[in-house]
Amino acid sequence: MNISVVGTGYVGLVTGVSLSEIGHHVTCLDIDKEKVAKLLRGESPIYEPGIEEMMRQNIENGHLHFTSDYKEACEKVEALYIAVGTPEKEDGTADLRFVEAVVQSVASNIKAPLTVITKSTVPVGTNDKIQALFYEQAEVPVHVVSNPEFLREGSAIHDTFYGDRIIIGADNEEAGDVVALINKAFGIPIFRTDCRSAEMIKYASNAFLATKISYINEISNLCEFTNANVEDVAKGMGMDKRIGANFLNAGIGYGGSCFPKDTSALLRQAENQGMAFPLMNSIITTNAMQQLKLIDKAEARFGSLKDKKVAVLGLAFKPNTDDMRAAPSIPVTERLVLDGATVNVYDPIAMDAAKNVLPKAITYTNTMKECIENAEIIFILTEWKDIVADLLPLIKENGKRVALFDGRNCYGYQELKDVDMEYYSIGRPGLTAKLETVHQ
Repeated sequence: MNISVVGTGYVGLVTGVSLSEIGHHVTCLDIDKEKVAKLLRGESPIYEPGIEEMMRQNIENGHLHFTSDYKEACEKVEALYIAVGTPEKEDGTADLRFVEAVVQSVASNIKAPLTVITKSTVPVGTNDKIQALFYEQAEVPVHVVSNPEFLREGSAIHDTFYGDRIIIGADNEEAGDVVALINKAFGIPIFRTDCRSAEMIKYASNAFLATKISYINEISNLCEFTNANVEDVAKGMGMDKRIGANFLNAGIGYGGSCFPKDTSALLRQAENQGMAFPLMNSIITTNAMQQLKLIDKAEARFGSLKDKKVAVLGLAFKPNTDDMRAAPSIPVTERLVLDGATVNVYDPIAMDAAKNVLPKAITYTNTMKECIENAEIIFILTEWKDIVADLLPLIKENGKRVALFDGRNCYGYQELKDVDMEYYSIGRPGLTAKLETVHQ
């Protein structure tokens, strides 16, 4: 099938490349001409394992093309995906300007009936509005289908081919059939519903996962007061099939492009309907506090952080991505600078992206060894494999006693018992006490 995808961010690019991989002829459109030129050379603008190889292969076999021309993207197209950003406004609602701009451009360029598929995360009722806009602006019939994505950055290609379900929200049965046919080759269970329910499934799913994260983080805080081990608590909870083990890893909270934005948008949707949503409000508040948990621990240990030499390891909101959106490293480094600390930072992938959002008064280092060389305090914010594997040997090699504040609970007792340092993690007070006994 001839398919166009408008938007080449995480969702749009992964969607376009994956659809080309299963045999469709895909044209991806982006209005950024420099970005399109890079894509045509087979260079991915995002860091996502496996995407460049798949992209280059499908460019070479003629299944994948990139353009900045709407006329070209709309020529002979049978289905068109909207996959542009819906960033969070200051009031927490979703900004739909980019979606509306796509609708206007597509409506003025299509010459034949079309199925439009919304991949962008949009508030409930948005696809009805998109349908109305096409009815007003297009000269040919257009049917709009909601097809939300459930991709995890860093494993988006894998999730596309091995996902749990494909949601198709269509108020026109034939348009829903088109989307089902497009996705048939993935071999993933398809659940069909109406547009509004599909839109809500996306928000409800992300908000529920954010809820699990905030819940286990609150439990981890209680574990520190009661001398319980949150990892054992989470494992015991997760063995219950009604609960499940996923998203019960205590740490310094969630970030990224989805959970922060979607929880805020869902809260605002409820408020706009005159409905109180205290649970969602608490989830958002809990996460904001949790992101600064390591600062609280460091201040409890040292009092003031003024003039302390601090190394921050891991800047992206999670491993295997360079995405800095809502990353805990942002509030952490801002607070460290505000408190007067001297801050070195390191991330294996996200350094360039970090320079656009982190405070100016920090030092970017080329290696982890350089980052921790003179540090008195080390923060782990992102559990990159290389950071976890190499840090303890580097600390031993450095020979200086440091205080390590682990925001992702990367280490256990066996790994730490031979390293002479202070160690603080999330929800595991017994581990800290055990190590103190060893090193006295």
